[in-house]
Amino acid sequence: MGEIATSKRQITLFYSSKSRRAKQTLAYAQTKGLPIQEIDILKTPLTGTQIMEIANRLQLKVKDLVNQEHPSYSSTMEHHNFSDEDWIKTIQHNPAILKQPIAIHDEKIILVETPTDIIRI
Repeated sequence: MGEIATSKRQITLFYSSKSRRAKQTLAYAQTKGLPIQEIDILKTPLTGTQIMEIANRLQLKVKDLVNQEHPSYSSTMEHHNFSDEDWIKTIQHNPAILKQPIAIHDEKIILVETPTDIIRI
């Protein structure tokens, strides 16, 4: 059992309140009446354990959770070959670079690419 609490009754959505895709996803979920627990990663930072759990559940490496095209990443960082721990610290210090939104429902997890993906979960 991981650190991220899940429920069969609601969808947990990790997102950035500055993300247009996240806002569209939330709006779409509300129009469909989906029960959403919102976690704005800019206000509620993820722990290292949570980041690792998300990566593992998505079957990705931690570095693959980083949006290297995000302006915050490209303006301040170069492409690196960090360890998982270094990537976790990088995400924690700059949560805007995390690929998101990420939706979790019970045991299922998805990286939302388009707002309508939320209904797949």
